Amino acid sequence: MIRHEHRRGPDIASMFALRPAGGPIWKQIEETIRRVVAGRHLRPGDPVPSVRQLARTLSVTPNTVERAYQRLIAAGVLLSRRGRGTFVAGIAEAESSPRDHLLQDAAMRFAATASAVGAPLDEAVNELAAAYRRLDDASVLSQ
Repeated sequence: MIRHEHRRGPDIASMFALRPAGGPIWKQIEETIRRVVAGRHLRPGDPVPSVRQLARTLSVTPNTVERAYQRLIAAGVLLSRRGRGTFVAGIAEAESSPRDHLLQDAAMRFAATASAVGAPLDEAVNELAAAYRRLDDASVLSQ
């Protein structure tokens, strides 16, 4: 009998904490997966649960999970292999300079933190812009 080895990632379904007042469920799913990937609990190539499996686990409709997955695929966070499943996408190192890599890493950490505290995207972007302005103000004052 031939046995196939399948790379198994951590049980990410256990990492979800959907909140009734936390906004749209698909967005909470998307933000949770982004946070799990940014926190390196899932690495490039790790599988994520199928749409139906995650929907059943979270007691939501498959369309809800599908919407989150499609947005994550479009953003390059996940990739789908027809007939094989959905996996965490890898970042092509050759395409990224060290500066790009540092910036992407810092952005992922910031996004994960903002998501973890429940900040919606617009609020997180506003806070980042305000921090940038404070840095500019500080550099002007020190000159």
